[in-house]
Amino acid sequence: MSVAVEKSRKPGEAEALEPAAPAGGARKVSRPMVIGAVLVAWLVLFALLRGKQTLPLAAADLTDLHRWINDFNDSIGAHRNSNPLFLYFFNEIRLVIDNLVTFVQHLISQPSGTRPVPQVGWLGVVGIAGYVSWAVGNWRVALLAVAGFTFFGLQGLWQESMDTLALTLSAVFVALLFAIPLGVWAGLSDRFNRIMTPFLDFMQTMPTFVYLAPLTLFFLIGGASATIATVIYAAPPTIRITAHAIRNVSRTTVEAAESLGATRRQSLFKVLLPMSRRTVVMGVNQTIMAALAMVTVAALINAPGLGVNVLQALQSLDVGTAFNAGLAIVVMAIVLDRVTTAAGAREENARRSMNRFVKWRRPLLGAGAVVTAVLIHLSHTYVWAADFPGNGTIGHHIASAADTATDWAQDNLSGVTNAFRDAVTNGLLNPFQTLLTDSPWWLVGAVLVALGVVFGGWRAGVTTAVCVGLLVGTGVWSDGMTTLASTLVATVLVMVLGVVFGVWMGRSTLVDRLIRPTLDAAQVMPPFVYLVPFLALFGATRFTAIVAAVVYGAPVAMKIIADGIRAVPETTVEAAASAGCNTWQIITKVQLPMSRGALTLATNQGLIYVLSMVVVGGLVGAGALGYDVVAGFSQGELYGKGLAAGCAIVLLGVMFDRITQAAARRVGA
Repeated sequence: MSVAVEKSRKPGEAEALEPAAPAGGARKVSRPMVIGAVLVAWLVLFALLRGKQTLPLAAADLTDLHRWINDFNDSIGAHRNSNPLFLYFFNEIRLVIDNLVTFVQHLISQPSGTRPVPQVGWLGVVGIAGYVSWAVGNWRVALLAVAGFTFFGLQGLWQESMDTLALTLSAVFVALLFAIPLGVWAGLSDRFNRIMTPFLDFMQTMPTFVYLAPLTLFFLIGGASATIATVIYAAPPTIRITAHAIRNVSRTTVEAAESLGATRRQSLFKVLLPMSRRTVVMGVNQTIMAALAMVTVAALINAPGLGVNVLQALQSLDVGTAFNAGLAIVVMAIVLDRVTTAAGAREENARRSMNRFVKWRRPLLGAGAVVTAVLIHLSHTYVWAADFPGNGTIGHHIASAADTATDWAQDNLSGVTNAFRDAVTNGLLNPFQTLLTDSPWWLVGAVLVALGVVFGGWRAGVTTAVCVGLLVGTGVWSDGMTTLASTLVATVLVMVLGVVFGVWMGRSTLVDRLIRPTLDAAQVMPPFVYLVPFLALFGATRFTAIVAAVVYGAPVAMKIIADGIRAVPETTVEAAASAGCNTWQIITKVQLPMSRGALTLATNQGLIYVLSMVVVGGLVGAGALGYDVVAGFSQGELYGKGLAAGCAIVLLGVMFDRITQAAARRVGA
């Protein structure tokens, strides 16, 4: 990622709240001075007005808005089978998607009809995985796929893994059915791209848990709601990346095709799409990864698969079971990632390769298809080839090792972990939460708007004002401020780790190669998985939720900052070194200042990732908006409040996303 460096400001582009110096040469008011003045004013007014107009709301109390949502939910349930909108629209969509998911499950994971086993057993599935991986990639990827799928059975999680794969494939199929055409349209039409962008921002900013509740309202719990939720979460990457790929095809190439008489349709299918193939496949890869992450979360609404194992382990604090299931999810993600990545690069690699076996590829693929067909037949016909043999001994060993490691950490590290927890909670979280929750709502709103203007300009300030007003309207202002405190504290910790490790990775290729696989695993593994050991170490507290959010948000910040450091010209670094700068001076005076754009983007992404963990935190004692959303799932009378809390999370995400994006644009201007 290349990072533009702000060297000079464009004419007429003044900083917000930074007036031009008068003719007399008076000193300009700098942005840090304005921020400092805003914060000092906030602290003074807080001391004078503490505890007034804070809009508190008890956990069991409801506002008129919450009661109206409850009544609306009840009316939908009462008329679900008589309302034409449900009979001929929502119910039909649910039926089609349920049939799709059921079909794939009967194919590879669940008994079908009178058969006690699926249509294709484990041997056939492993054969298909290996053959497809070889066909779209190479023999190394095929070996990885075979080993990965066999590992699921050795873990004792074959059926659960296949349920997860079935839901993932169904969701990806539906997502790509819409995402690729929309991406092509957005790439061809700037107007349509401008229309789509806010919707894509909303879909990606909104935490995944938030839209589970409204989806169950229309589609009930189960596979249909889980698939639709996964589509909402997973489709945007393909739409964005496909549009980007289409727009970046050389214009001269398109004009050359048109000059030869090609129609728009021919230009699309003969020029634009073939030349965008690799980038589009990368978008498909991102959609698959997003879908795999989401289908485990969808266990909250009764979706089958590995997410159920992880969720049950979370409820019983069974670290070993959670780790074993989480490891299966990571292995599946690695296999699917490598297969799609190899598919995107296969043609280019084939052109560069002088392998003498290339000419034998088609005959070998034909022979492989025959072998795969035989394996499918065996798995369809014989029980030994349908049910995975063994009792998951490896899975038991993995779970036992995870339990042993957790017990050791509890016995030997509790003093350190408790001290660290108390230091962060008492020294950072509690004071900041008190400042936000005990200040009058209008004062906090004014401070947020002022900071929005300073960091992002007047547009960001207007967006912040609108979000603050709507946040007050949700009736959960006080819980929103509690969540905001935890989110900002977690973001600070994310950026500390991001800067330390990002700079280290950016300056050392070896360190980057060693650390990056761990970061990939942390991003792919569902948050539920590493919540369990953190619960064992820190207990069910706000701090546990913050640690889980940091683990989830830090990898993306580290990667962005590492790329920003790496993008600093080597000649600039060498010039600083030749001028006598030591390593610390090069980092702080050259590389970090020239990576301001990457730092701002890392803050944006880190904050959004942390905010998406709010509901997960509600499961482990974080309270506030996360608890409201979780309570809305489990208690019918709190459904309206839970939905309002979900909207409040979205508003916080939109507000900070707009501020940090605007700040990133101004830094890179």
